[in-house]
Amino acid sequence: MGRGGKRDRVEKVLHSRTSHEAHQLLLLQVLAGGSRHIGSSREGEEEEEREECMCGVKRPSSLGVIWPKMRNQITSTLSDFFFEYETPRQVLVRNRRVGVVCRLIQLGVLGYIIGWVFIYEKGYQSTDVAVSSVFTKMKGVGYTEVKGGERIWDVADYVFPPQGDSSFVVMTNYIITEGQALGKCPELPGKANCQTDADCEGGGVKRQMTGMCVNTTKTCEVYAWCPVEDDNHIPDPALLSSAENYTLFIKNSITFPLFGVTRSNLVEGINSAYISECLYHPVDAPLCPIFKLGDIVKISGFDFETIARVGGAIGILIDWTCNLDVSVKHCKPVYTFHGLYGNPDETEKVKASVGYNFRYAKHYMEDKVEKRTLLKVFGIRLDIIVQTLARRFDIIPTLTAIGSGVGIFGVATVVCDLVLLYLLPKREFYKNMKFKYTNMEQDSDSLALDSSIFYSEANQGQVEAHDRSNQQKLEAQSHCTDKSGENSREQSETDGTKE
Repeated sequence: MGRGGKRDRVEKVLHSRTSHEAHQLLLLQVLAGGSRHIGSSREGEEEEEREECMCGVKRPSSLGVIWPKMRNQITSTLSDFFFEYETPRQVLVRNRRVGVVCRLIQLGVLGYIIGWVFIYEKGYQSTDVAVSSVFTKMKGVGYTEVKGGERIWDVADYVFPPQGDSSFVVMTNYIITEGQALGKCPELPGKANCQTDADCEGGGVKRQMTGMCVNTTKTCEVYAWCPVEDDNHIPDPALLSSAENYTLFIKNSITFPLFGVTRSNLVEGINSAYISECLYHPVDAPLCPIFKLGDIVKISGFDFETIARVGGAIGILIDWTCNLDVSVKHCKPVYTFHGLYGNPDETEKVKASVGYNFRYAKHYMEDKVEKRTLLKVFGIRLDIIVQTLARRFDIIPTLTAIGSGVGIFGVATVVCDLVLLYLLPKREFYKNMKFKYTNMEQDSDSLALDSSIFYSEANQGQVEAHDRSNQQKLEAQSHCTDKSGENSREQSETDGTKE
């Protein structure tokens, strides 16, 4: 009787202690993210129970006990990593003002993505810039009569340089100084005036002075190409005003290396017969590669008589903007013209530097003396600029544009969260619903109390299953104890019989 009551008390203590420890162990495992491994831990405990219940049988080594637990834990961890998905919890807030703000922001972001990124910027296409070459050819003949001398000017005379580059000058006016030879001669009146030789000492900036004052002109004597050039009077009107009728032929070829596309401004329909009779017009013949010099000046906004007299610069822009998602035959050039030197609306008096000019000399020998003819050339500088951009659909920029747009949608969430957390009257309620606060330093009793509220029925079922496992363990231990008692009584009876 005494032995049985003692055994019952021991079983109750073991049961309560084991159950309490099981609750604490399970709770800490769940809080630490280890609830996934309860099944594997239970298997290890059952193996431990079987080993403890081997009454009188030798237990396995410690390695045989630890290795199955580690193997089960590794297997469970890998299985959870590959076959589980985690997603953040969302809170649905029914508030008209916040909902309207969120939808308006999302609508604005959607309009930005569709209107700006995809339609205007073509964010779904990749781009490439072409390699370009330009060939030019001028045609026309000029006629001048200066001081009774007649002269014909052809392309070799009025185009500088003559190689047909994309940047060149067409001479429209000039000042000529013929028969210059190296020697000493008086400077022009008004540039180096003098009364005595002392006024001509110290050299010179534009020409080298000899230190002598010429009494006839009252100017200093210089060592230079004589006679010196007199450019104080620019011919008006321009001597080569006939340049207005010159024609310019432009041949332009481009290649987009990324897309492997090659095009020329001689597109479909531009053949020899068409070129022989066409002349560029912005509306009637926008693809004709032959341009009249007077039309170029007029379209660029300048007056031909003015620019021909003092010179100027004009840019011819050839724009190749091609969408290669459609047929390549739609990739055609667009010509535009821009005045580069000065504003056409400004008057001549307010311009800091008027026109464009340079000097050009032709040398020759006469009676074994080197001489030259100096030309101060006023002309129209033409700069041909090729601007290219080709686009074609590409999945990489498309996905990049979509991804960036989806990321911008997060702005609506951020703004609405700020409104809910800091501006609305019920911001504390929303804050409690959005955030969960936990304290890992609570004692085991508080954690056990919170677990009844926080955990789901599935976790409670796991606790009950663990309790049943502990009950089975106690029953197994009781069976072992009963068996030991029976063995003891049999031994006592045997000893009594022997006596």
